[in-house]
Amino acid sequence: MAGTDAMTRADLDAFVKRHLVSLARRDARALAADHTEDSVVESPMFATLHGRPAIEDSWRALFTSFPDWTTEPTVILIDPPHAAIFVKVTATHVGEFFGLPGTNRRVEFQGVRCLMIKNGFIALERRIYDFTGFLVQVGVLRAKPAKP
Repeated sequence: MAGTDAMTRADLDAFVKRHLVSLARRDARALAADHTEDSVVESPMFATLHGRPAIEDSWRALFTSFPDWTTEPTVILIDPPHAAIFVKVTATHVGEFFGLPGTNRRVEFQGVRCLMIKNGFIALERRIYDFTGFLVQVGVLRAKPAKP
């Protein structure tokens, strides 16, 4: 890599750690500020988001629905300009979510956030997790037990 786009492994590691602090604080504005102006986030929950305002709104909506949203990184892989953050998420559904009033149900799932960093900002993020399982835990969907 050459030019301003070149981030070392140490730079990217520091960026990810700082980003995770913003996530732990549930700071929607700081999380969005880590993205390029025209960043794209692909998310099972929020579909495809374009730009900082949409990304900030999605974080704010998430933290409103799940005010105790906690993301515990389990593995962080860094290969500039990419980073993959494997996480365990726990949260309580308190506020409205997809039209469903708060249920006080706890959710827990594992996922990964795949980041591509450009010029010190997230240019592309892909979130991968079992959204159907998440919806079952919240109560939006019902699961039928498997028949033997």
